[in-house]
Amino acid sequence: MKDILGMAMLEYQNGIYSEDIATFSSLDETDTIPLPYLFRDFKGMPPLEQKALSLCKRSILDIGCGAGSHSLYLQQKGYEVTALDSSKGAIETCRLRGIEKRVHANVLDFAAEKFDTLLMLMNGIGIVGHLKNLGNFLTHLKSLLKPGGQILLDSSDIIYMFNEDDDGGRWVPDSGSYYGEVAFTMQYKGLKSGPFIWLYLDYHTLTNAATINDLHCEIVKKGDHYDYLARLW
Repeated sequence: MKDILGMAMLEYQNGIYSEDIATFSSLDETDTIPLPYLFRDFKGMPPLEQKALSLCKRSILDIGCGAGSHSLYLQQKGYEVTALDSSKGAIETCRLRGIEKRVHANVLDFAAEKFDTLLMLMNGIGIVGHLKNLGNFLTHLKSLLKPGGQILLDSSDIIYMFNEDDDGGRWVPDSGSYYGEVAFTMQYKGLKSGPFIWLYLDYHTLTNAATINDLHCEIVKKGDHYDYLARLW
């Protein structure tokens, strides 16, 4: 898949900014990812992210670090943080921003170290893709934790995007798959990515998966629009 995000972030970092990333989803929605937002400072982050960063402890793995805004903040606070991303452009952007420890890899292929905190923000759990992959993914995350370690992640229950019935329930099409599995493509400067599945996870489903994998799970903070920050340990 073309590294649309990586290319766009790297160009922005190098002072080339003329358009944002366009996204197209299976929910028949067209949206954009504003590039400046990916480079926001702590004050520009939503409350869920600010809370997650305040809960980080000791050694931290920032999974799906993107442009490295969370890693950069934590590094400046004196934490030992490693920025990890499967995007080569993202990792190069992190290097240019001064992030010292960087890993270019899919987290499922990474097992070199263990950490006190695993950080997955901006719906970082979305990289799981299909819900059926969640159990194995959590098992791997557990293998990256030091004793007493924690996983901090945020996500959203997108049930609100489906039509409401007269009795207050939601009408979800019977597609045979979990409603939080959304197919996306991205476009930037005439280049278009291949389709990929991004997972939006309701808290009940996350809790069940955590329990099956011998993990405790709690909501740390709720957002204003079906989003939440969870801690697993």
